[in-house]
Amino acid sequence: MSKRLGNARILMYSHDTFGLGHLRRCRTIAHSLVEDYRGLNVLIISGATIAGAFDYRARVDFVKIPSVIKLRNGEYTSMDQHIDLHETMKMRQSIIRHTAETFEPDIFIIDKEPLGLRGEVEDTLVYLKTKGTTLILGLRDVMDAPHLLEAEWKRNDVLRKIGALYDDVWIYGPPDFYDPLTGIEIPQSVRSKMNFVGFLQRNASKDATMPNPQKGDYLLVTTGGGGDGADLVRDVIAAYDTDPTLTHKAVIVLGPYMSADLRNRFKEACDANPLLEIIEFDNRMEDRIAGAKAVLAMGGYNTYCEILSFDKPALIVPRTQPREEQLIRATRASELGLVSMLSAEESADSLKFASAIKALLKRDPPSISAPGMQLEGLPNISRIVAEWFRRKGENHLQIVQG
Repeated sequence: MSKRLGNARILMYSHDTFGLGHLRRCRTIAHSLVEDYRGLNVLIISGATIAGAFDYRARVDFVKIPSVIKLRNGEYTSMDQHIDLHETMKMRQSIIRHTAETFEPDIFIIDKEPLGLRGEVEDTLVYLKTKGTTLILGLRDVMDAPHLLEAEWKRNDVLRKIGALYDDVWIYGPPDFYDPLTGIEIPQSVRSKMNFVGFLQRNASKDATMPNPQKGDYLLVTTGGGGDGADLVRDVIAAYDTDPTLTHKAVIVLGPYMSADLRNRFKEACDANPLLEIIEFDNRMEDRIAGAKAVLAMGGYNTYCEILSFDKPALIVPRTQPREEQLIRATRASELGLVSMLSAEESADSLKFASAIKALLKRDPPSISAPGMQLEGLPNISRIVAEWFRRKGENHLQIVQG
């Protein structure tokens, strides 16, 4: 027996100003839903510059809005320097509203930013609410340090608007891992809508015709989008250069947002060391992680889900700017025994870092070091989506033979 959602439509919004995390999370959810429900169509609105570099399953597509990038100081600027930020935001807001009006979604899922980047989705949310669209806010397991998040949300009256606009708030993690709104006074209108769906499991490619991206025994070093990953790559190279007993092959994925100058510099630095292989970008990171002996990363949400999904020993070196999200997640995961953690200051000590890498290669996987952590997010989301359609009393959900 399988389920069919007849002509049902889900719209997703992923603001994507720094890295690839938001788009990859939306894409994971979209692919899972269309696999579970025949007849469902998902459209993702994305600001990622390389949204088109990923593969999308049938009945999943994306609309590209002009890119805005977040600088390390937390400020924003247009990707196209010939267009000022105000004009770029006007274009983004217009495209989002027009897409919603044309697509007419049954459900609208917003990733992380309750009102969109600089409030660009607020008028679309208000419009869709008048049309009876189910509005869902999806928050990752960790947002930011409570005092920073609270100040940011107070400026824009965000909590009141979440309570007034949204039907449900999904937390992409289990309640016993971390509450992303901890330390903030949450009104009951919001707290009552919070639903801890769980971590989002990842899978390796099912297509047998796809080449294996990497054969052999290797340590995978990943910086996510790469825009803030230069320090980690530099420290890994220095550790290998400093400690001759560090002899395990490492594959370093720089990320598409690392500057060309840094990419070239790192490639030259690795040319002299046969143990180090540099890759600029891989749109199938799941396969890379699935094939690795262990993972060395900064610990963004998607990488963490992949570490758990493929049960890989991991060493996390979190960044602390412009958000403390990675530090909070790594600290909690380390407390639970899921990963090892090293500060950026410690990784800059080449001998200490080399010693930590060698210890990582002997570390037990999460299933042994912290058994019991489940990844139930995708099946829970699938169940919730079906329930929303049932509640609407529409004829979307049918059980079909097959």
